[in-house]
Amino acid sequence: MRMIVAALTLLAASLPGFSQLATKKALTLDAARKLAAAAEAEAKKNNWTVVICIVDDGANLLYLQRLDGTQIGSIEIAQMKARTAVKMKRPSKVLEDGVLSGRTVVLKLPDILPVEGGVPLIVEGQIVGAIGVSGVTSAQDGQIAAAGAAALAAMK
Repeated sequence: MRMIVAALTLLAASLPGFSQLATKKALTLDAARKLAAAAEAEAKKNNWTVVICIVDDGANLLYLQRLDGTQIGSIEIAQMKARTAVKMKRPSKVLEDGVLSGRTVVLKLPDILPVEGGVPLIVEGQIVGAIGVSGVTSAQDGQIAAAGAAALAAMK
């Protein structure tokens, strides 16, 4: 009986459908913490208080931290910026620039926040998640998010 099960398993593994399944990189909680630590270091270097959010490739919350003294409204905003970067496969600043240049239709996109501070996290050409930052000016949020995203390259 074991030989039949083993033979069927080998046969099934050789079927075309099995070879079509993808393997993909995924963020771990440990990786998310390291990215957030890099972002936090950039914020603290500049004496900025922010919320730092890391989401996975499905825009689901993986990690969130609020530095002491950061307004609570930034909790939602950081998450929205990160989700925007995953859903649109680009930094949220690109969408902000579109709005500023007159493409106001972007404002009607559901669950999208066209404000700088959301950056996709990319490994081997694939988005594995995003980082979102909120708490200071949009440009400063973007600077902090970029520092967190840059830490991903060091992990590869």
